[in-house]
Amino acid sequence: MASLFRSAARLRAFRNVSITRVPARSLASATGTKKATAAAQVQYDEPTGTEPFFIEEPASPQVVTAIPGPKSKEAIAKLHNVFDTRSLNMITDYRQSFGNYIADLDGNVLLDVFAQIASIPVGYNNPALQLAARSDDMISAMVNRPALGNFPQSDWAEILETGILRVAPRGLNQVFTAMAGSDANETAYKAAFMWRRQQERGGPDVEFTKEEIESSMNNQAPGSPQFSIMSFKHGFHGRLFGSLSTTRSKPVHKLDIPAFDWPQAPFPMLKYPLEEHAAENAAEEKRCLEEAERIMTTYHNPVAAIVIEPVQSEGGDNHASPAYFNGLRAITKKHNILMIVDEVQTGVGATGKFWAHEHWSLESPPDIVTFSKKAQTAGYYFGDNALRPNKPYRQFNTWMGDPTKALLFRAILGEIDRLNLVENTAVTGDYLFNGVKQLAERYPEQFKNLRGKGMGTFIAFDHPKRDALLVKAKAMGINIGGSGATAVRLRPMLIFQRHHADILLDRLDKLAKELA
Repeated sequence: MASLFRSAARLRAFRNVSITRVPARSLASATGTKKATAAAQVQYDEPTGTEPFFIEEPASPQVVTAIPGPKSKEAIAKLHNVFDTRSLNMITDYRQSFGNYIADLDGNVLLDVFAQIASIPVGYNNPALQLAARSDDMISAMVNRPALGNFPQSDWAEILETGILRVAPRGLNQVFTAMAGSDANETAYKAAFMWRRQQERGGPDVEFTKEEIESSMNNQAPGSPQFSIMSFKHGFHGRLFGSLSTTRSKPVHKLDIPAFDWPQAPFPMLKYPLEEHAAENAAEEKRCLEEAERIMTTYHNPVAAIVIEPVQSEGGDNHASPAYFNGLRAITKKHNILMIVDEVQTGVGATGKFWAHEHWSLESPPDIVTFSKKAQTAGYYFGDNALRPNKPYRQFNTWMGDPTKALLFRAILGEIDRLNLVENTAVTGDYLFNGVKQLAERYPEQFKNLRGKGMGTFIAFDHPKRDALLVKAKAMGINIGGSGATAVRLRPMLIFQRHHADILLDRLDKLAKELA
């Protein structure tokens, strides 16, 4: 109980929050749970939209040593003995990280606009999430770890309906929960293949033939048909075997790994500023749509589904217009091919809408939308009952997700609602984009191909000395990430506000002068 009250007390550092002692049954309103054992009640005032979300968050970055400093170097060396640290960005002291700021062991505190590769939504050590983590529901799900396909907990439907499904994309009212983004994509691919073969077979009630059953055990047709998933050049969909066959971003991910014979289509490479290249970009998107349709209809392994990101994040932050995505959707409908939208990185409010594909205003929603990262859980949404396999155990694994993460996502949604964070991201993103645009006008050789206008804080630009910029940014107190060969991608949290943008813009200005 004492630890719960310490967590509740930390909420006083969170703006517009007060704590009072009340009977245990009332803690449900604070944690989103039905039961509680400690007596605490969180009461929120309506946010005004001007004050900081975290009032005790650091006012600015603090850099006191080189990064990594001596304590960090010692910790990295110790870790490297038992764990590969070659991809390490920085070793982190999460107990000292708060809000938008990430700390290391040497007392350095950085404004984090990379946010664990775009996966932290409402800040480090968010007190409301800490309180939810101490609820009875969370403890039960954690220590009992249900095998959800066989032994779902009694309130699993309620957890889904009040969390994951409450924010389901339009037209998609069911979910398959998974462990991570790659897992979400791979199970979505499985659903697409089973759907396609079921159609060819004549419906869910038609039994498998003896030939299908026997050939499947030898990895041969017709039991193992040679269908494919079409992806797009520069796309990224994960590093597991199936998802890796649709990843086209970097060779380092794919080298030495056997791959399926699946096609890739070109993704539009737009020219910026968009308003100065409208005709060229329209022609490029038309070319890509024509080539996509050609591949979908002629590839030697028939295409059951396509998978596409609203923004190709890991592959260089490549954008396309709503008209392009609408054209792609029309082609998939025309040829009875499923459209899977990979919202693992773009989903949960980062683009100024909860789901990035909402920017497209599709007449017909995607067939499947995958999610992870900021949701802190994973899976795919769908609406068509035909995407449920015709028999149990065909879409199955031991855990089928993790109810603790679903509970955490529900608490995250409470914070998104309370602080109006999707709108905050849209407004802050416009301010940040305009600030970077001004830098691009002053330093045109360093801020090239600025993209992401109207897409919240999902902003990127190309820099000729990108890797040097990322290193020097740390020395100035900014943790920032790259993608592709030259792109600098901004991936702040949903609680990133105008005063954070001012700090980032100031540091980018100083970096531009230093790298000139």
